[in-house]
Amino acid sequence: MAANGRGLGRAVSAPCPAWRRAHWEAKGRLKPEYDAVVIGAGHNGLVAAAYLQRLGVNTAIFERRHVIGGAAVTEEIIPGFKFSRASYLLSLLRPRIYTDLELKKHGLRLHLRNPYSFTPMLEEGTTSKVPRSLLLGTDMVENQKQIAQFSQKDAQAFPKYEAFMNRLALAIDPLLDAAPVDMEAFWQGSLLQRLKSLSTLTPLLQAGRILGAQLPQYHQVLTAPITKVLNQWFESEPLKATLATDAVIGAMLSPHTPGSGYVLLHHVMGGLEGVQGAWGYVEGGMGALSDAIASSATAHGASIFTEKAVAKVQVSSGGRVLGVVLQDGSEVRSKVVLSNASPQITFLKLTPQEWLPEEFMERISQLDTQSPVTKINVAVNRLPDFLAAPNAASGQPLPHHQCSIHLNCEDTTLLHQAFEDAMDGWPSHRPMIELCIPSSLDPTLAPPGCHVISLFTQYTPYTLAGGKVWDEQERNAYADKVFDCIEAYAPGFKGSVVGRDILTPPDLERIFGLPGGVSRSLGSLITLFSLYLHPHFLASPPHSAFIGKGDSGRDHGQRGDGGVIRSREWGGVGRHREERQCLLRRSPGWWPFCLDVHVRLCHLTFYRGSSPCKGA
Repeated sequence: MAANGRGLGRAVSAPCPAWRRAHWEAKGRLKPEYDAVVIGAGHNGLVAAAYLQRLGVNTAIFERRHVIGGAAVTEEIIPGFKFSRASYLLSLLRPRIYTDLELKKHGLRLHLRNPYSFTPMLEEGTTSKVPRSLLLGTDMVENQKQIAQFSQKDAQAFPKYEAFMNRLALAIDPLLDAAPVDMEAFWQGSLLQRLKSLSTLTPLLQAGRILGAQLPQYHQVLTAPITKVLNQWFESEPLKATLATDAVIGAMLSPHTPGSGYVLLHHVMGGLEGVQGAWGYVEGGMGALSDAIASSATAHGASIFTEKAVAKVQVSSGGRVLGVVLQDGSEVRSKVVLSNASPQITFLKLTPQEWLPEEFMERISQLDTQSPVTKINVAVNRLPDFLAAPNAASGQPLPHHQCSIHLNCEDTTLLHQAFEDAMDGWPSHRPMIELCIPSSLDPTLAPPGCHVISLFTQYTPYTLAGGKVWDEQERNAYADKVFDCIEAYAPGFKGSVVGRDILTPPDLERIFGLPGGVSRSLGSLITLFSLYLHPHFLASPPHSAFIGKGDSGRDHGQRGDGGVIRSREWGGVGRHREERQCLLRRSPGWWPFCLDVHVRLCHLTFYRGSSPCKGA
């Protein structure tokens, strides 16, 4: 049984939670007017709606697809097998969102991974012994034993490297919930306003004090090729390549590309349940995260409508937002419209063009969000049996099965060559593969004895060379190549496959609304941040706001702070100014690199995996 992104009919979503079914059937009747409308039920849109509704702002969310969550969805693509179809790991969701929205009360359950990284070697010609592998977890002593197989020097350096990176994460973490400098007030406000805007520099100055004299080295992490950074710490290729995967995953970058270290930062900043840097699986798949946020929103009265695509934002002759028009022709009035769609869709398709400067629209249209990722969801009837770590006789999962399993990652040269293939317009000959088996910790995802596997693979160009297109033949040819690679590490894998779902960059764009499949990189950040400085950036219609994402990854960068930012900004709709300011002070969440559509505070999220997506 096989399926691909285009030929597959509607995937079946996970069983509808009782709260959602009851809400939609009993209360989900469309009203002609709301205080706020959110376009798109991705995680940022859901977070924004949850916060707004808790502040008494009557909020409706309109989702194009039949299932909520954006890229954080669970879909039963193959009967009995429930997949986190796009985003598949969780880490970056801001801690206050868990608490404020009471996500555990609303059903969120997590499975932390330890160990978390497994890199098996092929080591051809050593058939008389088990090939080596690199297994990393939270036990530093055990990590050093693993690394010592390849280099004693690296084993000694690894704790220092971890401390170095953790210090950077410690410095940056407070900035995620701090307000950026109000540039408009700083340049054009009164003396008092300028002094108040400078007060927002405090978290940045605190970060500088934490980094101290090592600030130049930390600057290099964000701007230099990750190979240059890692070469200063280590000598063994298996360790360097394993660490480098976090610097290029979800991005059309080589480990030799300047700025590739920036992506690495996202994978040391997160954490789960107080464990810094931890990544984990959501019980029930990533859609369970979206369901928990939606449950929090609807418990306070928010309305969620699926299969209700927004066609355009309505703007009065005076340039003020009036609401939205749905594709079925229905008009919904609202005081505020927030868009959780991509920048391209928000500004080039939904917003009336006469209210946007031509130069601004041109720059939006030139955003490079082409993704290198093809996500393949696989149903298997048994666990992969790796030569480097043979399965238990019982067939039960072993520690390495819960990890991110890195294949074709023994050497940074392999990663660079895979990138070079894509630069020539061809899928990588030996793709970089991150293989995850969430059912190793969450048996609810598959029938007994069976498993679901997430393959986050790159590099696959959005546009193929030679006039080829991503049709069914090309999709299957690439997936077969990936399966051949896995077979070399785990003989018998291909024979265990029950079905597969292949999502190339164009498929991710079509299904999830992610332009180009959506990539993330330092270049994307700089381009989007430059739009924040655009002299006409405030020309968008008043009372409209962008809370969407600029990219994707294995966790789809699901921090949720984009939704918090906008709920914080618009939390006082319909309230007196003093009361609104009080409410805003109670709300968390600002990301230091921000854009704005109305008051210059439009959030940038960077989705790994998320993105497609690695996680949240």
